[in-house]
Amino acid sequence: MEKQKARKGKLVLLAEYYSFRAALSLARSLPLFVLRFSCRLLGNALYILLPRRRRLAMENLRFAFNGLKSEQEIRRIARESCVSFFLTAAEIMKFHLYDLGADAIRKRGYRTGQFEELFQKARMIHDQSGGCIFVTPHIGNWELLPYVSAHVGIPLAIVARPMDNHYLEKLITSNRTASGQIVVPKRNAMFVLQRILRRGKSIGMLPDQSTGKGIPADFFGRKAMTTPVPALLALTYRRPIVVVACCRSQDDGSFEGFVCDPIHPGEYNNEQTGILALTEAMNRDMESIIRRHPEQYLWMHNRWKEHKNRRSAFS
Repeated sequence: MEKQKARKGKLVLLAEYYSFRAALSLARSLPLFVLRFSCRLLGNALYILLPRRRRLAMENLRFAFNGLKSEQEIRRIARESCVSFFLTAAEIMKFHLYDLGADAIRKRGYRTGQFEELFQKARMIHDQSGGCIFVTPHIGNWELLPYVSAHVGIPLAIVARPMDNHYLEKLITSNRTASGQIVVPKRNAMFVLQRILRRGKSIGMLPDQSTGKGIPADFFGRKAMTTPVPALLALTYRRPIVVVACCRSQDDGSFEGFVCDPIHPGEYNNEQTGILALTEAMNRDMESIIRRHPEQYLWMHNRWKEHKNRRSAFS
């Protein structure tokens, strides 16, 4: 029975793997307008069929914009946010997870505008600082950023939770490393990230997810449990935090890049005031980008979740 269960598990894993490969081939072969239309159908279905997530997204939007958006706008943004979620996955499939320089992106029908030029600014900050902490919120195509960073010559380490399907994990990790990225497993990542910063390389993080082990920091005027890791690393190794993002500027395949001014640790030390000040400065930069393109942010996530028995990073 156990052998049959194990074999069934392997068959399921292989089915998932080959389904993903088939979706990959399909995404690459479809014209862009068909791909976008498919994502719009899937996003609308997600918005309609998951009422709990829809209500959460709308509640988050009402609080974040505090009367600045009408109910009609709130509903539109929540719906477009669902579409954006699928577009992110489809675009990465379209790019086949590798070879994501400006030429490769344009070859697949997308336009980069000043995107690559902006990331030369990121490269300059990296060079001047001897490595830095790049952070991005879950907005636009956050998955594209590590590939672009590698393309402009920034040695970047990203933290990734290993996938349950080891076939998919091998495929995606090999494509990431082939592009020049350093993939750090989430388990014991802190020790690896410290070593990477000491070697003058940069790291990339997505710090806008609620965590029970974080610190309460302002985000859209409301306390949100936020990871202190970027601030802690910045203070310990005297490296700046740089908020970056990749957003769709129009519905025609154009991308708009954001590279905020570096947040330097300054005179702060590892005390609570320094960690909180840097974390809230990071949140403000992320918030400013989200306000520009709210329809591309992941509002379905419970960002302001109340954690029971939470453990503050300061305790």
